Amino acid sequence: MATVIQITSGRGPQECDFAVKKIAQLFIDDAVKSNIKVDPIQDEADAHGASVFIQIVETSKEVDTFLRTWLGTIQWICESPFRPKHKRKNWYIGIFESTKASDPAILDCDIQYQAVRSSGAGGQNVNKVSSAVRATHLPTGITVLAMDSRSQHQNKKLATERILDKLQNMALNEVKLEEKNTWLNQTKVERGNPTRTFIGIKFREK
Repeated sequence: MATVIQITSGRGPQECDFAVKKIAQLFIDDAVKSNIKVDPIQDEADAHGASVFIQIVETSKEVDTFLRTWLGTIQWICESPFRPKHKRKNWYIGIFESTKASDPAILDCDIQYQAVRSSGAGGQNVNKVSSAVRATHLPTGITVLAMDSRSQHQNKKLATERILDKLQNMALNEVKLEEKNTWLNQTKVERGNPTRTFIGIKFREK
């Protein structure tokens, strides 16, 4: 699982969408100064607001310390660049940590195979031969049994395919959960108690 940062306008107005883009660049610049590798992976804008997603390429105590100075509510104090006569000067966006579904690709060293005796219909000859294959995906503990064929080689292939199917289903469920969490993040932006505050159109940090 990779760490992904979502910077969102929290379903806020155009000013908040504008702030998301500016804060995202400041976040990236600060990460570079802190020798933390980041990768901007996605920009989104829809009826719910704007979001920028940034992947943290590494994990370490330094990354955790860095994120603690950013995660939460970010306040931007500035007259609206889009509505000059607007009375509001305080705008809020949110920065959240999430995860990204892992790649379901299988490495040979991740699977442990065990030959077992076939069972069920097929006669004594089938039962006497260890043609069935039990495969275990070590990183996740997923175990499958293939005994469709009298060929152990074919059963091994089937077992591998079944593990891949299960991993793909897991990844799909992770994506669905992440999509739900991403949407929920847009409703969690709080006004007040900001982690950081920026002032003016040049986003000078207070």
